[in-house]
Formats: sequence, structure tokens, C-alpha cells
Amino acid sequence: MSLSITIAAPFRHSHRDQLKKNEIVYYLSFKQHWMNIEQANQVISRAVEEGLVRIEGDMISPLFDVSRIEIPLGFKPGASVFQRSNPLDDLVQRISERAGIPKGTVVSEINSIVQDRFQGNLSSEAAAVILAKRHKVEYQDLLPALRERILSS
Repeated sequence: MSLSITIAAPFRHSHRDQLKKNEIVYYLSFKQHWMNIEQANQVISRAVEEGLVRIEGDMISPLFDVSRIEIPLGFKPGASVFQRSNPLDDLVQRISERAGIPKGTVVSEINSIVQDRFQGNLSSEAAAVILAKRHKVEYQDLLPALRERILSS
């Protein structure tokens, strides 16, 4: 989630739906002092890998609704923005926290959806999205990464 907040911040600040790469780097590095230039470029690369942004020519556009991302007061991205995350684990964690359910129970419910309702013909990622919907947990920002994970396996 921290990566999507980090990427959403320059778009929300500028009130634009497309930015040049150097505008994002400037915002992350010089305006906010969150990271150095090399790290800002790494964050952009990770965002592309995770399916959070699209690069067309010299313009970068978010592939999620940045207005739905809440940027906490005093937010500063942690080291996790530089690490490749597992979107399924992220969604399980989010469901657990927001629904007040232990992680083990969330995983059990996902497995139950896959096996009982779809006889094993559904991916765990898709079952996690169904469970997130059931518990009214935000998941849209993870869809590109979940889709990529399904396609790569």
C-alpha cells in the first residue's frame, strides 16, 4: 500500500492525471525529501512492474484512481517501497486488519472459496478479491499486481 500512496502523492499534489518522469522524481526527491534521485527512479520502475502506472512516451499515468488513495498526514514512504511485494499477502493482511479476522482464518476462507465453491478451478488471488468484496475491503489498487501474478504463474 505504501507504494501506491507514494505514487499517488505527486499526482494528487499536482491535480493532474499525467506527469513527466522528471516531475515525479522532483516531487519525491526535492519537494518532499523522501528519497534521493536514484531511489525515486527505482520507485517509478517498481510502480511499472506492479502495474500501478503506465508510461506512454515521456508521460506517466496512474492505472488506479489516485483520488481513492488516502495520504496520511506526515506520510513518509518506508523501505518497503523498494522491495517487491506479494500482492496476495498484502490483500490477506488488509482483509485481516480491516475485518478484524486473524490471518489464518482469512487464508482458510480463501482456500474454502477455491475448493468448496469452485472445486479448485479458481486462483487464490481471485478468491482473495471475492473475500475482500465480501468484507468491503479496498482491493482495486492491488488488481494490476494480482493480475500480473496470475499471468506469470
